[in-house]
Amino acid sequence: MPTDSNLPQPAQTSSEPASPAKRAAVALAVTVAATAGAMLALGDAAYLWVKSVHVIAIISWMAGMLYLPRLFIYHCEAETGSKQSETFKVMERRLLQIIINPAMIVAWVLGLWLGWKAGFFSDGWFHAKLALALALSGVHGYFSAAVRAFAEDRNTKPPRHWRIVNEVPTLLMIGIVVLVIVKPF
Repeated sequence: MPTDSNLPQPAQTSSEPASPAKRAAVALAVTVAATAGAMLALGDAAYLWVKSVHVIAIISWMAGMLYLPRLFIYHCEAETGSKQSETFKVMERRLLQIIINPAMIVAWVLGLWLGWKAGFFSDGWFHAKLALALALSGVHGYFSAAVRAFAEDRNTKPPRHWRIVNEVPTLLMIGIVVLVIVKPF
């Protein structure tokens, strides 16, 4: 009777599927390269294309920033070490690494280029918008630290905290949109 060691073993491959973070990095690099290519190929006509990618990045960033604290609320209610808690850890990490982080990077890089290209750096509304974008990036950092805390089962914040914090990105987004569209000063 054959033993396990006598049975044919599947071939070992040295190439494992790329991690979600590596795939996100590749997608980010492709997006940046395509946008840079458009800038070079189209010259001044690239502005609206770059602006489109910037808006898409903002929408992606905000979607993640609005969803992540909601995951934290549900994660708080899951028992530590449970299958549900472990699932939330994966969801939070992937949302941060695959959507939120790359979207923020693209939004910042293209937003600064757009502001420079349009000559907005001397405008008061742009300074205010930049301050709100920096605040949003600070909230992003706070959420990143929370993902690490949840991953290590160190969260000390109750669901109510995350319900309140969930509104901060919305308020910042409203301020940013009003400043960009209205340009009040």
